[in-house]
Amino acid sequence: MKARILIIEDEPEIGELISVYLQKEGIETEHVQTAEQGLDALGCGEYDLVVLDINLPVMDGFEFLQTLRKESALPVIIVSARNADEDLVLGLGIGADDFVTKPFSPRVLAARVRAHLRRRFSAQENENSEIRFGPYTLDTAGNVLRRDKERVGLTPRELELLKYLAERPGKTMSPENIYGEVWGREFGDISTVAIHVRRLRKKIETDPSNPRFIETIKGFGYRFNPDELGGERFRQEDVR
Repeated sequence: MKARILIIEDEPEIGELISVYLQKEGIETEHVQTAEQGLDALGCGEYDLVVLDINLPVMDGFEFLQTLRKESALPVIIVSARNADEDLVLGLGIGADDFVTKPFSPRVLAARVRAHLRRRFSAQENENSEIRFGPYTLDTAGNVLRRDKERVGLTPRELELLKYLAERPGKTMSPENIYGEVWGREFGDISTVAIHVRRLRKKIETDPSNPRFIETIKGFGYRFNPDELGGERFRQEDVR
């Protein structure tokens, strides 16, 4: 798989171990040991994904991620010895796409990296397609959401979630189905779905507590409201 990964890990042995396993997959890697070096590397080169440690000197991984998300939707996988639920929720809440706890299996980490890269690359290969709703246009091939002509800053996971729901207008999707399809996992903490839905609503809804586009169907899941789509409206019999 042709890709370039930035590894930000202050322990040289762990950074080298991750590099070795990813390079076996044909993935080019660059390893830096501080968040500041990571930001410099991103400013000078192009990468397809970041593997990020949390316990870094000076600027920690959370601060790095917050800084990155102001300008980039690049996929980020956190690798950390901090496995408390608070760290997981915080990491996903500020824009991480995945969270792997130490000690970890390098093969499992490599598999997760491949999964994120496949989603990233497959979207780029698809034909152009647009979904319009309210003032928004979602480019499902380019993974870009625009309000009028201005780009809306969404993380890759938020874009995947929005695309998944918008491509199924009027259909109620359970958190379990969303987690399985968008996150690519059968088991895990499905509360992350609700976290990402809240984050997404804050970015696209005028009133996130009274959502117009992504509705909560109590006891069942989430539904993209077809009545808010631009263009042709969907009839009830069309969305079985």
